[in-house]
Amino acid sequence: MYTGIVQASCPLHHVERKEGLHTLTVVLPEALLGALVIGASVGMDGVCLTVTHIDGALVSFDVMQQTLDVTTLGALLGGNIVNIERSAKQGVEVGGHILSGHIDGTAEIISIENPENNHVITYRVDSSFMPYIFGKGFVGLNGCSLTVASIDKAASTFSVCLIPETLRITTHGGKKVGDRINVEIDRQTQVIVDTVKAFLSENLQGLISGDITV
Repeated sequence: MYTGIVQASCPLHHVERKEGLHTLTVVLPEALLGALVIGASVGMDGVCLTVTHIDGALVSFDVMQQTLDVTTLGALLGGNIVNIERSAKQGVEVGGHILSGHIDGTAEIISIENPENNHVITYRVDSSFMPYIFGKGFVGLNGCSLTVASIDKAASTFSVCLIPETLRITTHGGKKVGDRINVEIDRQTQVIVDTVKAFLSENLQGLISGDITV
């Protein structure tokens, strides 16, 4: 489990590509190495990964084909910078919203605007995501818990506004139009929407006839 509050943006030291499996080695700052062990979970660009090797500040993770297919991790190269969050500890304040680290897919950046003292990014996603994205709702983008500023359901787009601290600590400020990022929709929203849709689908005739009331 993660809070969506990225703790550092860190460089990839090395990417080893094997058939169906990539091993990503990242350089972590000392502050994120404390009590880190083999088997621990770490969020990289929003993806929950398991630590497989530790050599000083160099920490490695294996990424299987299914994850490579769904996320942006398969395109990473040595020297790229990634967002990192250690898994949440019990009793720690949740400053963002609960993230699982299980990515739903990717979004494409279609515009970046910089009105005075603002940084607004607009993303396009698969239309299947849009029932779960609402204005003022939450969405996980490359591991960051961000608030949706505006949406266009017909175009399958939504925008977020990034504060200077988010731009400083994460990779979002360096993204360009055409880049893709990992998306995790808010699970609570997904459960509510899917439950209501299932109820309506199963009971529509009864609602129309008046046999079922809500």
